[in-house]
Amino acid sequence: MIEDNYNYRILIIEDEKGLVKVLKAYLEKEGYEVFYSHDGEEGLKLFYEKNPDLIVLDLMLPSMSGENIAKKLRQTDNTPIIMLTAKGEEEEKLEGLGIGADDYVVKPASPREITARVKTILRRSEKDQGRVQKDIIETKNLTINTLSHRVYLKLDKADEKDESSLEFEELSLTPTEYEILKQLALYPKRVFSREDLADIVFGYFWEGDPRTVDTHIKNLRKKIEPDPKKPTFIKTVFGAGYQFQE
Repeated sequence: MIEDNYNYRILIIEDEKGLVKVLKAYLEKEGYEVFYSHDGEEGLKLFYEKNPDLIVLDLMLPSMSGENIAKKLRQTDNTPIIMLTAKGEEEEKLEGLGIGADDYVVKPASPREITARVKTILRRSEKDQGRVQKDIIETKNLTINTLSHRVYLKLDKADEKDESSLEFEELSLTPTEYEILKQLALYPKRVFSREDLADIVFGYFWEGDPRTVDTHIKNLRKKIEPDPKKPTFIKTVFGAGYQFQE
């Protein structure tokens, strides 16, 4: 229902005024509160002022590029980002995901499609998540709180013989990275294909390239693995997909 969406704030940073006008109308029709800017630096200021729940971000902007905005935000913030760009090359797409975007839409894209992507990503952050079976998922070095959506990693320097000395670091994961990690950890030993994870994380009607999952896995490993080149938590099962090791 529309009323359910009024708690969500959407920030659009896009210099194509016609697209902003139509997209704003679509999002407001769904019940979202929408703010927008046609300039990169002004859009970044608006982010800090309005504290939105999701950002629709163009890559090519006046004064500050979308890439730089995303990189700056990802230093301290995990707000979901949907990137818009007229570029369609695969390496540019993966680069966008690599700096922390949760989804990537190549223009010209219909406002209906962008709105559907917004709804899918916000739905992932809601608490209903009927697939969640545990409030706390714990392994030897990793703790996932599925209620608060927080992930903690035991630091290597901690002395395991003395529990009072144990130190944990809260990890800064994007919503997409968190959702992938949670789904893998909920079902240890199960092998998830790229398509499985894409369906769970992005929705069954998502039409993107499942290989984008590989980029999110790569980013996730950099944050949770002592040696990303020799992963201990998320294993690659060649020819099949990914598997979580407790």
